[in-house]
Amino acid sequence: MKIERQRPLPLAGVVIAKNEAGRIGRCVASLAAVCSEVWVLDSGSVDATAAEAQAAGAQVRQQDWLGFAAQKNAAIALSTQPWVILLDADEWLADGAAERLCELFAGEVEQADVWQLLRRTHYLGAVLRFGGWGNEKVKRLFRADLRFKPGHVHEKMDVGSRRVRTSGVRMEHDTARSAAEYRAKLDRYAQLFAKQAHAEGRGASAVAPALHAFAYLVKNVLLRGGFLDGPGAWRYHAEHVRYVWAKYQRLRAFK
Repeated sequence: MKIERQRPLPLAGVVIAKNEAGRIGRCVASLAAVCSEVWVLDSGSVDATAAEAQAAGAQVRQQDWLGFAAQKNAAIALSTQPWVILLDADEWLADGAAERLCELFAGEVEQADVWQLLRRTHYLGAVLRFGGWGNEKVKRLFRADLRFKPGHVHEKMDVGSRRVRTSGVRMEHDTARSAAEYRAKLDRYAQLFAKQAHAEGRGASAVAPALHAFAYLVKNVLLRGGFLDGPGAWRYHAEHVRYVWAKYQRLRAFK
């Protein structure tokens, strides 16, 4: 069957950002190639984020930081389209993704309410093809009435009983501009995780930090083949082993 491709699609691209000059343009341009509209919700950037986003095809609005989930929900609410695709500023649609999206909308899109995309992570020049980071399934294409659950970090979409399927649409994720920046980001995430887990009544034993860090190492580096990606990936996994350890160590500190 010949597929008649339509552009733009009934799709809004949404991004939350702060001080993302130098990479927001790549993100927005990849969305603008296929979306009817692109929205960037900026939380007070002091660099050229807003100007670069507008130059790449986005409409920019300002909103003081509300937290990850609430900020994304506010960005989604800007959409006037029936479908939304949500990217972070350090992500972009891969080559061929626009064509796959057109094929999806020409055929199967109505068979689900949420479509998972395949995310491939890059770390300081290293492309992670193994270790769970080469084809990570993430819920990023969804009907515009869906929202994220409240949470401090690693927010989750409230899908309830809605239909979730996986697409062949690929996105790329360049997760760090420097090793120091990335470690600092993981440290913030570790503190937010501990705060949220403590608020939920969870705790951690004395051996939990080491056990969870070891489990990450076995699962992602050994069983999922992360070691095959080479030294650049090894540094990435080392940071995540440290991060997992820190999450549970900080949770213990709430006692």
